[in-house]
Amino acid sequence: MDVYSRKVVAWQVHGCESSELAADLMIEACFREHITQDQIVLHSDNGSPMKGATMLAKLQDLGVMPSFSRPSVSDDNPYSEALFRTLKYRPEYPESAFIGLSDARDWTERFVEWYNNRHLHSGIRFVTPADRHSGKDKEILAKRHQVYLEAKNKHPERWSGKTRNWSSIEQVALNKANSTNAVPVKKMNKAA
Repeated sequence: MDVYSRKVVAWQVHGCESSELAADLMIEACFREHITQDQIVLHSDNGSPMKGATMLAKLQDLGVMPSFSRPSVSDDNPYSEALFRTLKYRPEYPESAFIGLSDARDWTERFVEWYNNRHLHSGIRFVTPADRHSGKDKEILAKRHQVYLEAKNKHPERWSGKTRNWSSIEQVALNKANSTNAVPVKKMNKAA
C-alpha cells in the first residue's frame, strides 16, 4: 500500500508466507509503479518473511529502504490496519473460509479493484486512492470546494460557520502521536 494515496499498489495471495514470495511482490510493485533507486521506504511488521535474507537482499537491489514496526507495538502501521479492517468488514467478505487459493485470489482482485477505484476514502477527503495516486484528487477537491461555496452563498442560513475543508492533504506520517518517531511520508515522485 502506498501510504500517501492509500492505493494498493501490488498484492498476491499464496498458501504460505516466505521471504522469496515477499521479494517477488516487491519486484512487482516496483516495476508496476516505476520505482527508482532510493525513492521509497517499505514499512512492515517484524515477521520473518519481511526480515528474511532474500527479502532484504531484494530490497537492497531495488534501492528500497526497509523500515520495521517497533517491537511490541501492534498498531505501528495504522494505514495497513485500516486497510485490513476495511477488507474484513466488506459485506461481500465470505462468512466461511475460501474454497481454495483461486477463490481467495478472485475475491481479493475484486476487493482491490473496488478499494482503489470506487472507494471514497475518508482519510483522504473522500476521493479514491487511485485518484489521489494519480494526482486527480486536487481537481476533484477544488470542484467540491467550489460547490460548497456556491451552496453557502445561495443559502447562508444553512451554514453556521465555514464550509467543509476540501483542501488536499499534502503530507501524512507514520506514528504521528509520538513525534520523536514520526516518519513523514510524501507523494511518490514517480518516473515517467
